[in-house]
Amino acid sequence: TDLVSVAVALADKLDTLVGFWAIDEKPTGSKDPYALRRAALGVIRLIVENGLRGVTRSLNADLLSFFHDRLKVLLRDQGARHDLVDAVLGLEDENDDLLLIVRRVEALGKFLDSEDGKNLLAGYRRAANILRAEEKKDGEGAFDASPASALLQADEEKALHQALSVALPAAGKAVAAEDFEGAMRALSTLRQPVDAFFDKVIVNADDAALRANRLKLLNQLRAATRAVADFSKIAG
Repeated sequence: TDLVSVAVALADKLDTLVGFWAIDEKPTGSKDPYALRRAALGVIRLIVENGLRGVTRSLNADLLSFFHDRLKVLLRDQGARHDLVDAVLGLEDENDDLLLIVRRVEALGKFLDSEDGKNLLAGYRRAANILRAEEKKDGEGAFDASPASALLQADEEKALHQALSVALPAAGKAVAAEDFEGAMRALSTLRQPVDAFFDKVIVNADDAALRANRLKLLNQLRAATRAVADFSKIAG
């Protein structure tokens, strides 16, 4: 735990890994004659146990992917669900800081163990399935625009719109502050309005403008979950 010792150990292991990657000598299958998997695991443990930030941010994509594979093994051995790791790694623009990945996986696991988390995941899946089907008809990105307030008719869609207008920025702000549990709490406020929306509102209304507006609302729900993870990769 001495910072000088940690720095030297990290430098040694990273130098070894970067060097072997530079000459294209990577582990293949079960063969790892230079113990590169062990070296990567050592780097990860040093990062996590000492709360170190940004150590792997300058690595090339292929070596970073190798670290991700080792991190999956470590977290799985510690009892984390592999699909939650994949869901967090699915945020490709935020997967180069291993410590933050670990913290996000931990927060996501706690959230999905709660009733709010389970129900919101079910609501997300229903929304994603509807959007996937309708985007095939209207085209990818057809519902990316914000829904029009004037076209919100049912109380339940108005309530969901209001909840999303609060939860989206709150979750984003919490993630920016690296408060992942706070981001999950922000998402948990969507559970009741999402349930009520699907219980009372017909998404594919006969009126084309209403249909499009409601699909835009569901797209906002899908976007809200991506503040914390790629929910499409969560199993079960």
